[in-house]
Amino acid sequence: MNSNRKIAIIVGVLFIIATVAYSIGMILLDPILSGSDYLTKASENENQMIIGGLLVLIDAIAVAGIAIMIHSILKKYHKALALGYVGARIIEGILFMMHAITILTLLTLSQEFVRAGAPDASYFQTLGTVLLSAGNWAYLIGLGLVFVISALILNYVLYQSKLIPRWLSVWGFVGAVLVFANYLLESFGINPVEILFYPIALQEMVFAVWLIVKGFNSSAITSESA
Repeated sequence: MNSNRKIAIIVGVLFIIATVAYSIGMILLDPILSGSDYLTKASENENQMIIGGLLVLIDAIAVAGIAIMIHSILKKYHKALALGYVGARIIEGILFMMHAITILTLLTLSQEFVRAGAPDASYFQTLGTVLLSAGNWAYLIGLGLVFVISALILNYVLYQSKLIPRWLSVWGFVGAVLVFANYLLESFGINPVEILFYPIALQEMVFAVWLIVKGFNSSAITSESA
C-alpha cells in the first residue's frame, strides 16, 4: 500500500470520527443546555456533560488531523490553498476546543450553583450566561464560518485536481454554501433551517467512504507528478 493510499484511508477515518463525535456530542448536550434551567440540568447530568465535552474535543482534534494529513496531497495542486486549508481547519479545531472548555467549565459552575442552594438571581446565572454565550459563539464561528471556508477550499482543489469524482466535490461546495446560509440566518436571530446542514454532512460521509474504499484518483496524482 503506497503512501497516498494510506493518507486517503486515514483522512476518511478522521472525517467519520469527527462527524460521529460531533453528532453524538450535540445529541448529549443540546437537551441540557437548551433550557433556561441549564445550570441545574448540567449538575444533574455530570457524566453526560463530561462525555459530550470530550466528544467535542475529539472532533476538534480530528478536524485538525484531517488538514495535516491531506496537506501533502493538496499542495501538489495548489500550495497556497493547501496551506490555507490547514490553517482554517486548525483554527476550527481551536474554536471547538474553546467550546469544549466552556462546556466543562459550565459543569463546574453548575455544581457550585447547586451547592449554593440554587439562588434565583445570582452571579452564578450571570456567569453561566456568559460561558454559554462564549461557547455558542465559538461554535458558531467555528462551524458557520471557518468550517465553510475550509470546505470551499478543499472541494475547489479537489474539483480542479480531479482527485475524486467532480460530482462529489461539487456536492461538497454547494453543501458548504448552504451551511453558511444556515448560520448567517442564525447570527441575525432568524430561526435557521437545520435541513441546510444535512447535504454537507452526508457529502462528508460519502467522501470519507470513497477515500477508504477507492482512495484518491491515482491517474490524477500520476499526471500531476509527471
